[in-house]
Amino acid sequence: MICLNTFSQEDITQRELKEHIQFLTSDKNAGRYPGGKENRWVVKYIKNEFKRLGIKPFNGNYKQVFKAELRVDKGIEKKPIVTTCNVVGFIEGNDPVLKQEYIVLGAHYDHLGLGGPSSKSDKRGVVYHGADDNASGTSALLEIAEKLASKREQLKRSVIFIAFGAEEQGLLGSQYFVEHPTVPLSQIKLMVNLDMVGRLNAEKQVYMGGAGTFPGGVDFMNTLGKSLGLNPVVHAGSVGGSDHVSFYKKGISVLGIHTGGHPQYHTPEDTLDLINLEGEKQVCEYVFQTILQKASTTDEMHFINQD
Repeated sequence: MICLNTFSQEDITQRELKEHIQFLTSDKNAGRYPGGKENRWVVKYIKNEFKRLGIKPFNGNYKQVFKAELRVDKGIEKKPIVTTCNVVGFIEGNDPVLKQEYIVLGAHYDHLGLGGPSSKSDKRGVVYHGADDNASGTSALLEIAEKLASKREQLKRSVIFIAFGAEEQGLLGSQYFVEHPTVPLSQIKLMVNLDMVGRLNAEKQVYMGGAGTFPGGVDFMNTLGKSLGLNPVVHAGSVGGSDHVSFYKKGISVLGIHTGGHPQYHTPEDTLDLINLEGEKQVCEYVFQTILQKASTTDEMHFINQD
């Protein structure tokens, strides 16, 4: 009789990526807007995945709660303030010294709800599914975390996983984290951010900014990407406009990874059927290998300013 482990799986799979995106983009979750019951459902889902994978919380709590001031349409003065949170966990490294150094993998889980000031469509009152932005990054975060958990004995450095809230409201979750970090910021050696990684094109181009912010980063990301059959478009700077910016501003090395823009960005039409699941799996393997290699080496890591 063959006994299958149903709790943890080493391989990143298209099936699991799809299942995560299906949940995140479901009409029930109403576009993953900050605050409210839908936000709590998504947070609970991510928290339960962390727990299932043996990813530990800091101080016994996966949730880092904060207040978010929401964007409003022009002409509306009063900005609502809601309670939302980041979901944070970690895998401890094995080296007695290097385990005090951290690599962060992050992705924002929120989206635009039923439309609003950040939308590129005039539709209101309909679900903005945000399959690529950023259910793709959140699903990738969970799948990469699962594979890293299966290789935890190889890790010298520790790895922190953060699902950020309220990114669409102005990077609020990542800003809150760097102002209230769970470990000293000086011990974070690299932050890798996944934002819109579900639409790999036929040329297999993976775009990234910030590769020059850590030693040898540009060559490393180029060589690794090509070895995996990808065509990395690597920028030393071009740090860009997602949650990794909050870390860069604190003098932390970053990689902001995405697969490019598209007409469905910030519209209700950003849906699961347009996600390239095979391509997203390839991007996940790329990021997994990046973190595994940087977390399992003794090579010194330090910040290089690209401004």
